[in-house]
Amino acid sequence: MAEFLDLETQDGVRMPWNVIPGTKQEASNCVIPVSLLYTPLKPFPNLPILPYSPLRCRSCRSILNPFSVVDFAAKIWICPFCFSRNHFPTHYASISDDNLPAELFPQYTTIEYEPPPELHSQSMNSNPPIFLFVVDTCIIEEEVGYLKSALSQAFDLVPDEALVGLVHELGFSGGSGIPKSYVFKGSKEFTKDQVMEQLNFFAKKPKPATGVVAGVRDGLSAESIARFLLPASECEFALNLLLEELQKDPWPVPADQRATRCTGTALSVAAHLLGACVPGTGARIVAFVGGPSTEGPGAIVSKSLSEPIRSHKDLDKDAAPYYHKAVKFYEGLSKQLVHQGHVLDLFACALDQVGVAELKVAVEKTGGLVVLAESFGHSVFKDSLKRVFQSGEYDLGPASNGIFEISCSKDLKIQGILGPCASLDKKGLLCSETIIGQGNTTAWKMCGLDKSTTLCLFFDIAKKETPDAIGQATSNQFYLQFLTYQHNNGRMRLRVTTLSRRWVAGPGSIQDLISGFDQEAAAVIMARLVSFKMETEAEFDPIRWLDRSLIRLCSRFGDYQKDSPSSFSLSPRLSIFPQFMFHLRRSQFVQVFNNSPDETAYFRMILNRESVANSVVMIQPSLISYSFHSAPEPALLDVAAVAPDRILLLDSYFTIVIFHGSTIAQWRKAGYQDMPEHKAFAQLLQAPREDADALIKERFPVPRLVICDQHGSQARFLLAKLNPSATYNSDAPLVPGGDIIFTDDVSFEVFLDHLQRLAVQ
Repeated sequence: MAEFLDLETQDGVRMPWNVIPGTKQEASNCVIPVSLLYTPLKPFPNLPILPYSPLRCRSCRSILNPFSVVDFAAKIWICPFCFSRNHFPTHYASISDDNLPAELFPQYTTIEYEPPPELHSQSMNSNPPIFLFVVDTCIIEEEVGYLKSALSQAFDLVPDEALVGLVHELGFSGGSGIPKSYVFKGSKEFTKDQVMEQLNFFAKKPKPATGVVAGVRDGLSAESIARFLLPASECEFALNLLLEELQKDPWPVPADQRATRCTGTALSVAAHLLGACVPGTGARIVAFVGGPSTEGPGAIVSKSLSEPIRSHKDLDKDAAPYYHKAVKFYEGLSKQLVHQGHVLDLFACALDQVGVAELKVAVEKTGGLVVLAESFGHSVFKDSLKRVFQSGEYDLGPASNGIFEISCSKDLKIQGILGPCASLDKKGLLCSETIIGQGNTTAWKMCGLDKSTTLCLFFDIAKKETPDAIGQATSNQFYLQFLTYQHNNGRMRLRVTTLSRRWVAGPGSIQDLISGFDQEAAAVIMARLVSFKMETEAEFDPIRWLDRSLIRLCSRFGDYQKDSPSSFSLSPRLSIFPQFMFHLRRSQFVQVFNNSPDETAYFRMILNRESVANSVVMIQPSLISYSFHSAPEPALLDVAAVAPDRILLLDSYFTIVIFHGSTIAQWRKAGYQDMPEHKAFAQLLQAPREDADALIKERFPVPRLVICDQHGSQARFLLAKLNPSATYNSDAPLVPGGDIIFTDDVSFEVFLDHLQRLAVQ
């Protein structure tokens, strides 16, 4: 897989098929769709940044790149996408074979442009980051305390020039003179005009009869904006004062009822406020929610505790009375936020569900961050919040207000994107009739994106049959170009990645296809696709779909004699793929039993935005074994890895488990690690802890750390992820001191046997 990792370090791209099936029929025979995973802001150490505007093709608007054919004598370049001839402008007059501009260097397939500010419109003047905090106060005293300390830490980390506002249970407070609170009725929906009216935006200057009123440009005075959004350095005192006074919602809650919580109204008022004050800038609404919404638009459950919060079963049977209405409300909110260019980040901290499943659409379309924890006092929440505002080695580096565009060869059509973005409805000849995710467009809005945000793009092959002209050297290449506009520190940056891939068709192409197969990328694409289908297709059976896809793939690309399972073998390029599918079938993305709709929505939102390396760990966790006999080494994700004298470190992305074998646990309880003569034991205990800390440091959301012992109650966090090769009813002899798993799930060996038997038919 090394060469695929090299392609990723050069362009931030991973493709399941690096040699592309060249016709519609070939592509459908390949089972796994022609698709790719692209990380638009992946950090590259020596990425050239050009201080001028890019040169575009006059007919298809794609940008000059290393695949363009250049005629130095005539000063003309030919666009690889539409074959138009373009003249170089005068400032390129000195180019020659030995004097190339950076964008034509063959190694610079990814490059950035940052033209000087005077070249783009005035509206792009430098805007500081803007954070509007929405705080839920309908929580118990203890949680309020945790939340206050986390928020005061966050306020300290916010850059001084950043504008900050605070909405708590719909009370606003201005920083000038006597603090005022504005209270909105939580059970009502408000329009933007009603919000502005109530916040006294038109006290000094009456509302104009026509036109939009928003931002300083459209006639809103700077002082009315400053009442709600102030630079952190100026409002630090007022904010901390407010935080100290912040207390549990005083409204009494009867013992048989849930608190009256109007999350929907609060978020809607926050969105209107930002839409009025700072439209089109990179602003973030950071919402802290501590329980389910029970009042007003976006409510997910009634106040009565006798009515349980919806489960997966209720959603399947359409027995969740609030669900569709709430989703519709948040879809409206997401459209408004995308139009304004604003992001919704969600920190949901409660033992019960808070409505992440309903809010998902608004967080995902705006590219917001999401964190789910049990309490505001939990390290998962506190450390993740810190990471959002921290600038340093592990900061997220969030950029804002991005636009993502694609150009491609005319034989490729774009089906759509799965990931944190929203369609800009820019239709064209490159759009396929089949739509997956955000489709029917060649441009997408990415209100919020960070260094690891990864989009999954799907393509259709438009060619029906193999042309005879393969003899021409240029005709068997597909070209793709991605443009990512993003605002960084108020400057506009454009990143351009241009790719070329060869296509093959006809007899004899199978070996070529296998040689370019990237099994990790393929597993991640199947995981995103199966999650998407489970959410959008009624009566969809995910296990059956995954199994059928895998059988078709193996019978197309495996080596075997018909009807002889023992003759079956797979090329090393494909050999780990069945293992990924085995673990994907058992993962939290597909098995929703045992998870709430909120948890399932949360896992899928993270899967839909993370890079290939991180997503692979979510599908098939990594396991490392520590013992006295050898250096730390990777272990098979199998119950056979459990032994009394071993420590195991399991990384399943959301949870990191340090598991002590029974003997190690006894020694630890006896305190051997504290005795000078057992220094080696102390080091053995320390090693997995250090490795776990290193993983926690670079991950967002911060994973939950579980430290447990063999046969202890928390051991389930490890056992649930292992291949059940030894179960309570298997005949295999047990490893001395090992473990068995109480499950009726089939083991990987049985799964492989079935696969081979079906693939050779």
